[in-house]
Amino acid sequence: MSHDHSHSHGPGQACDHGHDDHNSPEAIQRTIKKYLMVGGILFGGTVLTVAMYYVHIPSVAMTIAVALLIASVKAAFVAGVFMHLSDERKMIYGILLCTVFFLIGLMGLTIWAMHDPPMQTLIDGKPA
Repeated sequence: MSHDHSHSHGPGQACDHGHDDHNSPEAIQRTIKKYLMVGGILFGGTVLTVAMYYVHIPSVAMTIAVALLIASVKAAFVAGVFMHLSDERKMIYGILLCTVFFLIGLMGLTIWAMHDPPMQTLIDGKPA
């Protein structure tokens, strides 16, 4: 939804269009607070990653799972806040929906053609 910002306001008149003024001191303080919070979470995730090096986990699979979990949480905060993806939810869900649609279609085609090898194909040395 676009707004017409071509009109002018006199001195001391507020511009109330029903949306947040991103240049207001309050909005800037909220943004700084959010960035510092995410920076703290990323720092904590890094400290946790280093600390996990000293923790003995008997299973390699569990070690990889813990490392991927920590990395995924950090990546989600970076993508959501620093790359502003948390502000683009509608677009992200639309792209995700298209991706799932095409994934299901491609997997369906693959399964449909799985037992239909091309002509002149040899399986275990015999024609298919």
